[in-house]
Amino acid sequence: MKSKSPASWEQVQLVAKLADLKDDHYRTVLALSAMLELFIEKGLLTREELSAKQEELDAQMESLISASLHPMA
Repeated sequence: MKSKSPASWEQVQLVAKLADLKDDHYRTVLALSAMLELFIEKGLLTREELSAKQEELDAQMESLISASLHPMA
């Protein structure tokens, strides 16, 4: 049997790490989604409030990213 080159083995390990990260990301998003649904069901917030906050945070993030890409603007 032919042994794998170090570069090939590193690629296999990198793909495995990526798969683990995708699984972790899925589980994190699932938990967050469940929490938000419970908050809405319990009347702690509305979907409209959630959407408004998402838009606000997205705009802030876009502004920060734009400022870091164009510091002299």
